[in-house]
Amino acid sequence: MAATSLVLPKVQLTKLYRNAVTLRVCRRFSNGGDNGWFRSLFVHKVDARKDTHSNLLSKKETSNLYKMQFHNVKPECLEAYNDLEAEVQSKLHVDQDFPCEVVGSWNTWYGDQDQTVHLWRYRGGYPALTECLNKLNNNKVTVYQEFRRERSKMLLSRSNQLLLEFSFWNEPTPRAGPNIYEMRTYKLKPGTMIEWGNHWARAIRHRQENDEAVGGFFSQIGDLYVVHHLWAYKDLQSREETRNAAWQKEGWDSSVYYTVPLIQSMQSRIMIPTQSSPLQ
Repeated sequence: MAATSLVLPKVQLTKLYRNAVTLRVCRRFSNGGDNGWFRSLFVHKVDARKDTHSNLLSKKETSNLYKMQFHNVKPECLEAYNDLEAEVQSKLHVDQDFPCEVVGSWNTWYGDQDQTVHLWRYRGGYPALTECLNKLNNNKVTVYQEFRRERSKMLLSRSNQLLLEFSFWNEPTPRAGPNIYEMRTYKLKPGTMIEWGNHWARAIRHRQENDEAVGGFFSQIGDLYVVHHLWAYKDLQSREETRNAAWQKEGWDSSVYYTVPLIQSMQSRIMIPTQSSPLQ
């Protein structure tokens, strides 16, 4: 019986030949021939980092820790809530035994409605936070305990974050009003905080001429890889003019170009200071 010959189309022969060559190359390098070159095609080499991004980006000389609180208030309770918060905040400010201070308190104007935002500073970092919490939890004075009970009746939900401040931003200090405040919140891709900080260390100089830069923070506990930039403006028209003017400065466009790919999501809140807020 005659043998049947198998004739493959030219395209299939070419594909088989390429696969055979690739297989021989793979075997060669897997057996030790120039192993580093072959592996470099598949392994992305990253230089080892010598420190955490919190140590590389935060202010060493102050060791301040910040807490950002978000309280979603029942609409009918917002006025009573503001009065209650002002009373308790003033007591904590006067009492020197508590190593904390409120930096600013706001009601959201545009963004999440009936939401209040509080920014606290703990001078001395985590030890100061622990000391303050222990004293509040052990405080048998009825004022604070009653405050927490009353506040719980007014809230729909609440959340918080612990933050550090970027070394290249201003430290938030009390300012006279009236002002509106914008908090721009960026959720970054994991692993991009150092790159974000490097770009914004150069970009921030384009936004400081009109004294609108209030503070810049990044999260340590809570939602991670979150950045908050806090700005102050006289009104919404001033905000528009200030932001447009930044685009006329050389270098601002490249800062935006290189930081946008680092962002997963972003949010803008326009906020009004409460009467008790040091940032007015």
